Amino acid sequence: MLALSKTNHTLAIVDPATLKVIATVPVGTDPHEVIASSDGTKAYVTIYGGGSLHELDEIDLVAQKPLRNIDTKPLFGPHGLTFVDGKAWFTAEGSKCVGRYDPATGKLDWSMGTGQDRTHMLYVTPDGKRIYTTNVSSGTVSILVDSLIQPGRMAPPGARPHEDWTQTIVPVSRGSEGFDVSPDGNELWTAASEDGTISIVDLRAKNLATKIDAKVNGANRLKFTPDGKLVFISSLGSGDLTIYDAASRKEVKRLKIGHGAAGILMDPDGSRAFVACSADNNVAVVDLKTLEVTGHFEVGGVPDGLAWAVRP
Repeated sequence: MLALSKTNHTLAIVDPATLKVIATVPVGTDPHEVIASSDGTKAYVTIYGGGSLHELDEIDLVAQKPLRNIDTKPLFGPHGLTFVDGKAWFTAEGSKCVGRYDPATGKLDWSMGTGQDRTHMLYVTPDGKRIYTTNVSSGTVSILVDSLIQPGRMAPPGARPHEDWTQTIVPVSRGSEGFDVSPDGNELWTAASEDGTISIVDLRAKNLATKIDAKVNGANRLKFTPDGKLVFISSLGSGDLTIYDAASRKEVKRLKIGHGAAGILMDPDGSRAFVACSADNNVAVVDLKTLEVTGHFEVGGVPDGLAWAVRP
């Protein structure tokens, strides 16, 4: 398991069996999100700076040491992060866009603007053809779709098909930040910090399906359980973990886990959830069968971003 400490400026490498930190690696001055490469040998950390910084940190997870600091200029404020198709995809909040880094070449190889304010978190489908982002201050979700355009009748001889991205903007609640896509890929759920609502986007129809007045004060992150049956929403405002039934769209439980909850990580085997309790400087462990807190462990001050590193 990988866990970031915002105040220690470190990446903790945690044994998931013992929940003990086995190594810490220094990172940049304002680390927010972390993701591992598909083979589990490298990690990437966004250095955010409220949208002003321009750095991704690459970590060697085998040697447990920093590898390089990647300058993302002209893309500022990298934040949301995922690793798909051999590349690191990230939001660049300060530049209102999404970028992509290719570790094989050591270069940024693609970017696309959203034109939205605070493009913050993202999800990329496994084939790399669809991207979803939350745009916090605009109160929108962007659906970016890649397609191949064939040469038209007026194209010059030898013209080849070219890639083209289209964007659909779906209005949700202002302050919508944390989000997740259902395991079947049909729905996107996002929770808003400003009014505590949950917006559910139909990803096939590309529109808002419904909005729930969940009253999640200071909603921060949202995750589906691996089986897709439950949805967890953390709150920086109350420290509660609010749990919803995905099918009925009804609240199941509200669990007090600390004074401010942020990043959420699900155990792939469906047994546990891990929630970064930033205000309490620890990570809570939640049993997914009993929906009770079973323990806490420390990874450094103000923990936030959590991720798995899995080696085949």
